[in-house]
Amino acid sequence: MLSVRAVRGATTIDRDEVDHIADRVEAMVRAILDRNGLQAEHLISLLFSATGDIHATFPATVARARIPELAEVPLMNMAELDITGALQRCIRVMVHCSTELAGTDIEHVYLEGAVALRPDLARP
Repeated sequence: MLSVRAVRGATTIDRDEVDHIADRVEAMVRAILDRNGLQAEHLISLLFSATGDIHATFPATVARARIPELAEVPLMNMAELDITGALQRCIRVMVHCSTELAGTDIEHVYLEGAVALRPDLARP
């Protein structure tokens, strides 16, 4: 039976450059899709957020450019709150999808420096 689920992901960047951001966003989104067995028809929406120190591009823009299966999926960008001590140069995503996976079987993806956010969920 299909259920609506949310899958979290996060990554960090080393440089505020379009190609570098695109590489990291693509790796994060593809890892989420692969690890959870998701195809385009399962996707409802992707909500991206970025910390205020990222200026070169929108994560949703590079995701759509790099991942053709997102062509018909609604994507949105937003800014993270500027909290003292929060992880910098961080891009997060919340993927809403239809899946047969139980909530406890969803694999959330934390890459690069974002592993520090949820070391309990991170894997290579």
